[in-house]
Amino acid sequence: MSGPKDGEPVLLLHGFPQSRRAWDKIVPALNAAGLRTIAPDQRGYSDGARPVGADSYALPLLAGDAMGILDALGIESAHVVGHDWGSVVAWYLGARHSERVRTLTAVSFPHLEAYWYALRHDPRQRELSQYIAYFVSPDSTAGMLADDAAQLRSLFGDTVEPDQVRHYLDLHTRPGVLDATLNWYRSGSLLAEHEGLGPVPVPTTYISSDGDLAAGRVAVDRTERHVTGPYRFVLLEGVTHWQPEQAPLRIAEEILRQVSR
Repeated sequence: MSGPKDGEPVLLLHGFPQSRRAWDKIVPALNAAGLRTIAPDQRGYSDGARPVGADSYALPLLAGDAMGILDALGIESAHVVGHDWGSVVAWYLGARHSERVRTLTAVSFPHLEAYWYALRHDPRQRELSQYIAYFVSPDSTAGMLADDAAQLRSLFGDTVEPDQVRHYLDLHTRPGVLDATLNWYRSGSLLAEHEGLGPVPVPTTYISSDGDLAAGRVAVDRTERHVTGPYRFVLLEGVTHWQPEQAPLRIAEEILRQVSR
């Protein structure tokens, strides 16, 4: 946690396979603008919160962690920002617990109902989502850690600075960490279409990028249909999936634009 104690709170939720350090280049800009930032290591990433078993990583529990952090800090509601899996949690909070969300900024991953629609109707999305089958397999942990974590390292390509990659690899090569963080996928939350999610009534910014392979255009474009509050879509050009690391100033700019509405 950093920034002015009396600043409006911003909860920053990271994705996989990252950590709270994904926000390192964004937090200073938010603090300089007078915002109080809270950037936790989420369930499985934190040494103090690493339960065993995929059932312990269901989406309602992950969202409950976020609300528990706000409760512990005495914060009734916050501006919620998420990237990748952090966006999934942010969308859930915005739809199911909107009273806790002042504004929502989702980076990379679309609203889940838009994603589920794309999985049914868009061959490109099914192709892009094939990695999930590997991530949920029993062999994925060992496979990703083999050969000095070559598979895990390859996820970042050459767009994330080496020091940042080393931090993420150091975290995920510790005993039990990668198995826990892969449980976010193994819980089945990304494919739990039968649960529905519902519309998001809070002011929302959705940031995607033309080099992000997590979601195709069908899911990206349909996300607006699931937001009933004020909505803004931002497409970053020449940026991959790792937007917080690759385009931190632009992400900070869009967060500040949303917060100041």
